[in-house]
Amino acid sequence: MTVPVAASPYLQCADCGHQEPLARPPLQCPHCQGDWWDVAYDYEAVAQAWPQALEGRPFDMWRYGELLPLHSYANRATMGEGGTPLLHATNLGMMLGAPHIYVKDERQGPTGSFKDRQAALSLSVMKELGITEAIVASTGNVAISYSAYSALVGIKMWAFVTSLVPPEKMREVAIYGSEVVKVTGTYDQTKKVAAEFARRQGIFIDRGIRSIAARESMKTVAFEIAEQLPLFLGKGDTPWRAPDWYFQSVSGGMGPVGVWKGYQELIKLGLVDRMPRLACIQAEGCAPMVWSYQKGLQVAEPVLHPYTRVITVATGNPGPAYTFLERVVREHGGAFAAISDEETFRAMHVMAKLNGISMEPAAALAFAGLFKLLSEGIVRRDEIVVVNCSGHTFPVEKHLLGKEWARTVELPQETPVIEDGLLGTLEQLDRSVQRIAILEDDANAARLLRRILQARGDYQIFEATDGRSGLEMIRRERPDVVLLDLMMPEVDGFGVLEAMRADQELQGIPVIVATAQELTPNERARLSGHIRMLLQKGAFSDEELLQEVLDALETNGHD
Repeated sequence: MTVPVAASPYLQCADCGHQEPLARPPLQCPHCQGDWWDVAYDYEAVAQAWPQALEGRPFDMWRYGELLPLHSYANRATMGEGGTPLLHATNLGMMLGAPHIYVKDERQGPTGSFKDRQAALSLSVMKELGITEAIVASTGNVAISYSAYSALVGIKMWAFVTSLVPPEKMREVAIYGSEVVKVTGTYDQTKKVAAEFARRQGIFIDRGIRSIAARESMKTVAFEIAEQLPLFLGKGDTPWRAPDWYFQSVSGGMGPVGVWKGYQELIKLGLVDRMPRLACIQAEGCAPMVWSYQKGLQVAEPVLHPYTRVITVATGNPGPAYTFLERVVREHGGAFAAISDEETFRAMHVMAKLNGISMEPAAALAFAGLFKLLSEGIVRRDEIVVVNCSGHTFPVEKHLLGKEWARTVELPQETPVIEDGLLGTLEQLDRSVQRIAILEDDANAARLLRRILQARGDYQIFEATDGRSGLEMIRRERPDVVLLDLMMPEVDGFGVLEAMRADQELQGIPVIVATAQELTPNERARLSGHIRMLLQKGAFSDEELLQEVLDALETNGHD
C-alpha cells in the first residue's frame, strides 16, 4: 500500500493571500491581521497520483492523505474513522416521491458522530506539533470525540461545555479522563470562558471553525460521497459524482464549509464536474444564519438568547462561517432553513420507523429540513440529495463514574440563563386496535403504507392486490377505514368505490384514496362526495396519513 503523505502543503491567508509554511499557524496574518488560514496543496501532483493510488488503500478518511495537513503519516491518531456507509433511503424516497435520497451515515464513527473525523485529524496535528495539553469548548459531540482521541495519543484534554449539554454526553466525556468544566451559560459564553482559561494557563486551545485541521477533516465527507454515489447512479461523465444537494444541520458551520472545499478540490482534480448546492439547516430557536440571510446580511447577527431543546446546535454567533456560507449560497444556489423542535422530533420518528435509522436530534434536524424544502419546491423531487446523519451517541452508565466527575463554573447573575429541560416527545396517537384495509397492487407502496400504520398504532391490517379480491375482503372483514389505490387490475379503484356505494352495509365505511395518478377533472368529479380524502403519492407525510385515518375513524363513530 502506498503511504499517503500531504502534497507540498502550505498556508494561505484567506483575506490577502499571504503564504506561510505549514506549521503551527500564527493567530493573525502578519500582513493583514486576518485570522482565517486555508491550506493549499500541489493539486497537479495529486491528480497524477489519484485515483490509481487509492485502489490499494483502505476506505477510511486517511486514504486521502495527500490532501490532509499532516507532514508524517506516522503521526496519525486513528481508530478507524471515516469510510462510513452511504445508504439509499428507499422507503423515505417512496413516501416523498423523491427516489434519490441518500444518507451519509456518520453514526458509524468510533464515538458515534461525524466529529470523529475532526478529532482524528486535530489530535494528529497536535501530536505532530508536540502539544501535550489542550482545551476544547463544545456542545457535546466535539468534546466526546476529542476526549477519546486525546486518550489515544496521550494529550490531556480540558472540555468546557455548557451546563445544558445532556448529562449522558458529559459522562461520556468524563469516562475518557478529560477534565470536564460545566459553564452555566450559553455555548458562546462557554467559548469565552475556555479562551480566557487557555490564555491565563498558557494551554493550547482548539479554535473551532478557525482551526485548519478541523475544517480540512470535513473534506473527507465530500471525497467519500463522491466515490460512493457512482455505485448507485453510475459514473456519468466523470469518475466520481457530486450530488445536486448536500444537507447538514448547522451550528458553527464547520461541516458545510469543509465539504464545500472538498468539492472544490475534486473539481481541480477533474474528478467531479459540478458543485452541490448546500442546505444549511438550523434550529428555529437558534438560527442566526437563517435570519441573517433573510435580512440580506453578510455578517451574522448573533442570537443572544437561544431557545431550543436541540442544545447541541445552539451556537448563537457562527462568526466567519456564516460569511463564507452566505457567499456560497448567494453565488452558487442553496438554502438556509429554520426548523422547529417539534418538526425535528417528528423527523426522528419518521427516519427510525421508515428506514430503521435512529439518530440524535441534531442529525434529525437536517432531515426535517429536507422535508420542508421538498414541500416548498426548493428541492426538486428528481434531484440527487445526500443528507449527513451526523450522530447517534449512547449514554454512559451512571455507576461507572464517581460523584466528582465534573467541575462547575457559575457565571455572574447578570448572565442570561437558559432554562434546562429534557427533550420533549411527540404526542402519542390512539393505541386502541382499529381495522384498516389496504387495496394496493404495488407491493412496495403497500409495504410502505403498512409500515407507517404499524409504526404508529396497534392496527389490524388487511391487504388485497386487486379490486375484486379487495371487495371480497371488505365485505368479509368490515374494516373501519379503507386505503384505496385507483390503478389496480381486475376492478380498479373507481369500480371498488361504486360497488361500496351501492352496498348499504359498505357505503358508510370511510375511504382514503392514495394514488400516483394525475386525475382529470372528470375523475375528480367521480370521487367527489364519495371519499374521505385524496392523497397524492409522493406528496404526503406519514403524519398526514395518520391524521386522516384517525379523523376518519372518529367520524365513523370509533373512539
